[in-house]
Parts: sequence; structure tokens; C-alpha cells
Amino acid sequence: MTESRTPLAGRFVLLGVTGSIAAYKAAELVRLLTTAGADVQVLMTPTAAHFIGPLTMETLSRRRVMLDPLELLPDHRIGHIVAADAADAILVAPATARWLGAMANGLADDIVTATCLASPAPVVVAPAMDGDMYAHPATRHNIERLRGYGYAIVEPEIGPLASGQTGVGRLADPARLLAAVEAAVAGKPVRAPDPAARPPAIDRAVPQDLAGWHIVVTAGGTAEPIDPVRYIGNRSSGRMGVAVAEAALARGARVTLIHGQTSVPLPDAAQLISTPTAAEMRTAVLAALSDADADALIMAAAVADFRPKQSAPKKLARAAGLTLELEPTEDILAEAVAVARTQARPPVMVGFAAETGSLDRVAEKAARKGVDLLVANDVSEPGSGFGTDTNRVTLIVPGSPPEAWPQMSKSQVAHRLLDRVLAVRTDAASR
Repeated sequence: MTESRTPLAGRFVLLGVTGSIAAYKAAELVRLLTTAGADVQVLMTPTAAHFIGPLTMETLSRRRVMLDPLELLPDHRIGHIVAADAADAILVAPATARWLGAMANGLADDIVTATCLASPAPVVVAPAMDGDMYAHPATRHNIERLRGYGYAIVEPEIGPLASGQTGVGRLADPARLLAAVEAAVAGKPVRAPDPAARPPAIDRAVPQDLAGWHIVVTAGGTAEPIDPVRYIGNRSSGRMGVAVAEAALARGARVTLIHGQTSVPLPDAAQLISTPTAAEMRTAVLAALSDADADALIMAAAVADFRPKQSAPKKLARAAGLTLELEPTEDILAEAVAVARTQARPPVMVGFAAETGSLDRVAEKAARKGVDLLVANDVSEPGSGFGTDTNRVTLIVPGSPPEAWPQMSKSQVAHRLLDRVLAVRTDAASR
């Protein structure tokens, strides 16, 4: 039996992923590290999440991806500080030119730099970028500065680059990176062998507590046409609604995902219904409720509040100028609640409210809509708006004080929300 991979047995290794096209190789790094016996925690910069989804990394590492230096663990400890204190080694792969510059100058503006600054653990850095960028004197200076900090630099390889050129800048082979991490911890004791000293892992056995359920979810933004080219819309990416759908599928539910415009992959296991406009989404939602077999409707979509009163059949000429007369779109949630309340076994009705600056209106909105639960967030708050991988929400339960949840990944918010949906259904059944 070889000893080549035993140095990582029981180790806690942090993998920092920054915004390079090579970020897709981070999935293979997680697999190699875990196969070698390491317990892996993934840290991702906001740009990295555009190249590989946090859900992929969470599935492979069995840990919630850390995305924000301000994120708290469920027990309210500061996530990246706990990770920094427990880490046996930190591997940053891929490391972009921007990240090298930030780290060389101690600028903790993302979770990867913040964690490296907060940890005495050895750091292995694997640059990846275009060849000319890598050869630039500024990049070379930053790399040498990191060497001066004691960081191990695994130089990139020669090969095809994203630019279409061939040169030095290709991320080092994952086997080389694994060997570098092993070398970094060789002969050193495990820093924090007690699992309680590390960020909590995800229970590998996802409860199938929604087996037999049918959950209808809406996601994304609607696009209300001005003409065949232009439309009124919003900045919703659909991440929150898709996270709810994926969480429900993982817990055994049958999911109907009614979606507008989205910028994230949609789960193939769901029944997907495309509804570009508010009117089409209304039709699909009411049709999904008409069978009376839905156990919950979770309206996470950002439905446009207004649409042009008239839509031009041809593209309007810019020279003519444009004045729009708008009319309100249908209140899909209120109409769906009215339909649901006529059913013998009404589904749990969940609404979402995107606000800016204040959540003062949301309690009244929950009561007016007649929902069981309302999820409200301030989309102007960093890490809580459209397109982010995290969310900070307040749960409104009519008749109860608001519940402010800490900032979490949208996957965590989704599972916690489904826990509450399950509780509402269980409570109703016991009456």
C-alpha cells in the first residue's frame, strides 16, 4: 500500500476559487482532495461563481460554500474565521492576476484573501491567466511578494489558453496541486481534529421528508414587451427560485418550475414551464393549482409590476422618441391564494417580497396577500440582491414577529424555507 496520499488523512483543507475560466477544474480538485482523505471547505469569490456553481462544489465537498466574509455559521460564529483557525492548508486554485495583486497588498475584499490573511496555515497558490498577463512585470512582482510571505507558488503550465493562444498560463495539473498541498502539511500535526472546531458539514443523507409532495415554484423575471425587441424587465437571475426547486427535488418532491427569464441552469428533474411574461406566468400558475394536488406554491419569481398598455408589432424607431403608457400586471400571488383557499386541502402559499432600504411594508403585504409565509429581502443590501449567491432574508409569518435570518447561501435559505413549509403543512394536518 502506498503512502503518497496519507498526509491528507483527517486534514481540513480550504480551497479558494477565484474568477478564472479554469475555475471549472476546481471540481476535480475537490474530488482529489477528498479521495486523499481531506475534509474540504470551498471558498469562492463572487466572480468565480459565474464560472462554476456553488451547488456543484457543495455537492462534492459536502460543505456549504463560503462566499462572503460577513457570512455567519448557524451558531453565529464568523464563518471564514472559523475556517482560517482550523485549516491545515489553503489552496488557491485558480488564482487570477487580480487576486494575486489583492493578496500581495493585503486587500481583504473577498473571502479568499480575508481567510488567507486570518490564517497561519500554509498557503499554496496556483496562478492561471493569459500568457502575456502572467508575464507582465506587475504580476511577476506580486508573485515574488507572495513567495516572500512563505506562500508556495505552483507555476502554470504551457498549453492552450482561453484567448485561443498557446503559452504559459494554463492552470497546473490537479495532481501537481495535490502533491503541493501534501508537501505543505507533511510532518505537521492536524490543527483542529475536532469536527466541532470546523465549519459544520452537510449531512450526507439528505432527508426525503418531501417525498410524495408536489411543489410548484416560480423563478426568474418576466419581460413585458414594448416591441418585438425591447421589453420592461428586472434584474432577477432566478437563482433563488432555482435553489428552492433544487432543494425540493433533493428532498424527494416532485417539482413544477414555472420560470421567466433566468441566467442560471434549470434543474432537468423538474417539470419546466417557460413563461416569458406576467400574463403567461399567471396562466401557468393557476393551471398548476387547478389539479388541486399541489402541496405548496413558492412564488420566488420577480414578476414585473407594470407592462406597456400597448405593444408595438414592429421595432420602434429611435428617432421618433418613446413615451410609454403603463398598466399594472396581474397580482398572481393574490389570485393564486384565492384559488387555493377554495380547495379542500389548500397548498402552503409562500410569497417573496423584494424591497429596497426598508422592510416596513412587508408585514402588511403578507396579511393583504393572505399567504402562509412571506420571504422578504432588501435587494439593495450587499450579498442580498439579484444575481448574488447569498441572501439575507426576513421571514414573515402572519400574526408572529418577523424572523431575521443571517446571510446564507441561497441553497441554505431554500432548505430552511422548506423546513418551515413542512412545519406549516404538518401543523395544518394536526388541527
